[in-house]
Amino acid sequence: MPGSKIKVVNEIGDLVSVFYSCNTEVKKKVFQEITKKWCTLEEIKEKYGEEGVRALKYLENIKFVETQWITTDSGVVRAYHTYYDLFQITLTIPIMEASEVLQVITMPEEEFREWENKIIEIVKTENSFIGYLVEKLGISQIMLRALIKRSDKLDIKGMRVEVV
Repeated sequence: MPGSKIKVVNEIGDLVSVFYSCNTEVKKKVFQEITKKWCTLEEIKEKYGEEGVRALKYLENIKFVETQWITTDSGVVRAYHTYYDLFQITLTIPIMEASEVLQVITMPEEEFREWENKIIEIVKTENSFIGYLVEKLGISQIMLRALIKRSDKLDIKGMRVEVV
């Protein structure tokens, strides 16, 4: 594939992003759309609705898209295009860490949303440091990072968790 860009996955938590980049039909269609051409947020919203907008924002959050400003009839707007179209996994990890990440990947949506809501509540009302969240939730840092990577509402900035 000429011009292909490869996302090298060398951190276990990034596996979650790879698996959830196209885990719904709408995310898959949005990903395919922005692989073919540059698309504006408005075009995605018109074609795929609010779910499409969330999918695009998730892809942007996990840094799978690049952006550029383009001129349209309605003025200058941001356009999106996939940055990667291939990925390569290069990992050496303890089995326990791998099992925690796989647990998050295969977790039912309802259970995941409960974890996500707990994290959001703590970040908004108490403390956003990863160490504090790990202690408060009683989970490992690997599991916390995997939960955040799966979320379209959370992001990690350094050692802090932010609500997007």
